[in-house]
Amino acid sequence: MKTKVLSLVSMFLLGTSMVFAQAKTEKFEVKGNCGMCENRIEKAAKAVEGVTTADWNQETKMLEVSFDESKTTVHKVQMAIAKVGHDTPMHKATDEVYNELPGCCKYDRTEAKKEGTGHEGHKH
Repeated sequence: MKTKVLSLVSMFLLGTSMVFAQAKTEKFEVKGNCGMCENRIEKAAKAVEGVTTADWNQETKMLEVSFDESKTTVHKVQMAIAKVGHDTPMHKATDEVYNELPGCCKYDRTEAKKEGTGHEGHKH
C-alpha cells in the first residue's frame, strides 16, 4: 500500500513540475491611457486560455503576461488585446474597435499609422 501511495505522490509531483516547465512570461508594449484601459487589457489577456497572470503598467505601457506555452502563444494574447481596441507590437486594433473606446482611452496612434504607410512610393 505504501508503494502505491508513494508512486501516486511522485507522479503528482512529476506532473506539477511538468506544468511549471511550460510556463512562460513575456513583456510587451500595449497602447492605452487610463485605469479603464488597464482593466480592458488585462481582462482580454486573461480571457485567453492558458494565461495565468496579466499586469499592465499605465506609466510604462508594458504588459507582463504569464501563460502555459502548451495552451497558447504570445501571438494569440496580443491578438485578443487588439480585438478589444489596443495596439500591440504584433497586432493593431481595427479602426472600428478603436473608435468605440471611451474618449479617455483613445491613445495616440500616430506611430502605428506611420508604420503602415512606410511602403508607399518605394519601388521593388
